[in-house]
Amino acid sequence: MATPADVASRLLASVERVIVGKPEAVRLAIVGLLADGHILIEDVPGVAKTMLARSLALSIGATFRRIQCTPDLLPTDITGLSIFNQKTGQFEYNPGPVMANIVLSDEINRAPPRTQSALLEAMAERQVTVDGITRKLAAPFCVIATQNPIEYEGTFPLPEAQLDRFLIRMVIGYPSAASESEMLLRLQLSHPVEQVNQVVTTEELLDAQAQVRRIFVHEKVRNYIVRLVQATRAHPDIALGASPRGSLALLRCAQAQAAADGLSFVLPDHAKAMIEATLAHRLILAPEARLAGRRPTAILNQIGLRVEAPVGEAFAS
Repeated sequence: MATPADVASRLLASVERVIVGKPEAVRLAIVGLLADGHILIEDVPGVAKTMLARSLALSIGATFRRIQCTPDLLPTDITGLSIFNQKTGQFEYNPGPVMANIVLSDEINRAPPRTQSALLEAMAERQVTVDGITRKLAAPFCVIATQNPIEYEGTFPLPEAQLDRFLIRMVIGYPSAASESEMLLRLQLSHPVEQVNQVVTTEELLDAQAQVRRIFVHEKVRNYIVRLVQATRAHPDIALGASPRGSLALLRCAQAQAAADGLSFVLPDHAKAMIEATLAHRLILAPEARLAGRRPTAILNQIGLRVEAPVGEAFAS
């Protein structure tokens, strides 16, 4: 039986053949996958957001579908619809792209709110309802959405309820000069994604996800996670802090990070390292803080320094 650390190591090696010089971004995406959550990648065009999703899907041999979001995209373009078959005299369900293991929702903020909401049931309940019939989605199921933070014309900002469904929000960032040069060399003759092979089976991934949920969390670490989240609700620069779903997201990602490190228990540092990725997109700043140019990441870093972490404890079970 493969351990989560083994699964993470194989996925990291496979995806890094495509994504050059960004091990932390790749590792964060793998943590989100191990934690069985959805991932939002917010970054400028051309930094391999789509390639990250494709290479992850290819590495686990999962079904992959891409939804290119546009202002005229309809909910049925995502969920599918029933079509009348004249030969049989019955309506037959024609599955939409959401009926896949890994779904890339490219430029999700270009889709209108009604279409964005079509993903909510799939992300939250792992099911879709079409014409009154509910259909379960096959596991594993992960939505990886991308959006461009600098382009506002023709976009529809994601509502807070949908942002809250994403376990992780991450950025990839520009590569270093050396990494960009290496990328040009690799892309000179063909795209590396064409050479990506399956390194993890879906059964191994599902088993690793189950093992992650069983990673031991000491009561003091659990209370530390709660104090971190509650601090967002009491901060003067935050109008609306993270919800209990944020606490669960931080717990799940801390477990996944510990499992990826080969540990059977969570350390306070695992939780602290995941604060920004799991909580920043769940916060609504106070108007005064927005006008002053404060950013959620800076506030969370401040909270991470202020909230005392448990020390000198045996955190293993």
